[in-house]
Amino acid sequence: MALDPGTVRQLGLRLATEQSQQRLPSVVAGLVRGGRLVWADGAGMVDGRAGGAPPTSDTQYRIGSITKTFVGVLVMRLRDEGLVELNHVVATHLPETADTAFGQVRLAELLSHTSGLQAETAGPWWERTAGAGWSDLLASAPQLRFRPGARFHYSNIGYAVLGELVCRLRGQPWEAVLQAELLEPLGMSRTTPRPVPPAASGWGVHPLADLLHVEPEHDAGAMAPAGQLWSTVEDLSRWAAFLAGDTSGLLDGATLEEMCLPVAVNDNPGLPWAAAHGLGWQVWNLEGARWAGHGGSMPGFLATLRVNRDSGDGCVLFANATSGMSTTVTKDLLDILADREPVLPTPWTADEAQVSALELVGDWYWGTTAYTLRLAGEGHVVLGEPGVRRGSRFRPTGSGWVGLDGYHEGEPLVVVRDARGAVSHLDLGSFRFSRLPYDPTADIPGGVHDDRWH
Repeated sequence: MALDPGTVRQLGLRLATEQSQQRLPSVVAGLVRGGRLVWADGAGMVDGRAGGAPPTSDTQYRIGSITKTFVGVLVMRLRDEGLVELNHVVATHLPETADTAFGQVRLAELLSHTSGLQAETAGPWWERTAGAGWSDLLASAPQLRFRPGARFHYSNIGYAVLGELVCRLRGQPWEAVLQAELLEPLGMSRTTPRPVPPAASGWGVHPLADLLHVEPEHDAGAMAPAGQLWSTVEDLSRWAAFLAGDTSGLLDGATLEEMCLPVAVNDNPGLPWAAAHGLGWQVWNLEGARWAGHGGSMPGFLATLRVNRDSGDGCVLFANATSGMSTTVTKDLLDILADREPVLPTPWTADEAQVSALELVGDWYWGTTAYTLRLAGEGHVVLGEPGVRRGSRFRPTGSGWVGLDGYHEGEPLVVVRDARGAVSHLDLGSFRFSRLPYDPTADIPGGVHDDRWH
């Protein structure tokens, strides 16, 4: 799709304002819709000086912790192949960790940052010093800060452990596995462990003066799975499309949904819940919309990837500064796209397949509480109002339906018929829904009192 020139100007203005007001050497961004990059632009100069090279959608920037999302997908691919289970403990696959503090931590806890493992390495600031190998990381004896599973506690070391797990089970370095299993099939040729020109330089901007300081870049060694990768707007836009559901068969859709479920809330006391962590992905609950993605920072670089899980619209954003990016720029760019380029709703059409379930529509009663059942697309049914008094949506299975949300998520819904084949009642995880409150013909658990309604 071609954006309206007015939309392009508004997006470019917002990006240029970000670069100027936040004092960023350069900033570059892209918007994704319908699985492809529909807009990209940059502002500033990658070397931070007037007359230098401007950034483009093919300029590499460090993506920091967005690297973790790739590692998470690699682990879930291992799970889907039956090579690991999320409830396996680390020592199951890395036996040398059996006597360590984290050897009995579960893989799911590492993926969701609920392992309790310390956030950073015990040695010098790993993001600014040359990295060591796995044996050195193990020798530093990482400790647990909290009981595993007790709470959210972000851990870079946890993803170093997951990277070693991928390496051990695939028999080659994690970055080689990443290249073969994800980057090459997705055509992400400009996503690499180290910079490949054209690439932006990393800068620290003096907080009280208009001066720059060179930030170091190196191989992080065993810590690389926590934040090693470099990428471009064009490449990371393909990863945004992956997150929006276009996985090209590299990950089952149900597994992607599982990864994006909020597992641990990143709680700030006194503030409403807005951010959480799933399995490898950050998730956000913003103004009633669910988002997924990840942020990234390394000395000299900032990065953001965020996708609306309902609409599929996404944003990727890079800057080559250690700090300074505003908290609203990603939302602002996506809001401009949504407001100025609204997506037409899908036209309504009749669905003849619903005839087979038409006898189920109407009012049902659980005890004395009324629920209206209606049919929806793709064979789904909706019982009550989702999110209100245990109302839920259900998708079809071979023997009935299964809950998609709310109290009844994962619970089976079955139509029970009498000897004549007529619908007697609905069984929802042992709950009985009858056409009338306490219908004596509907096999009400506990029976119906002899006095009936009186």
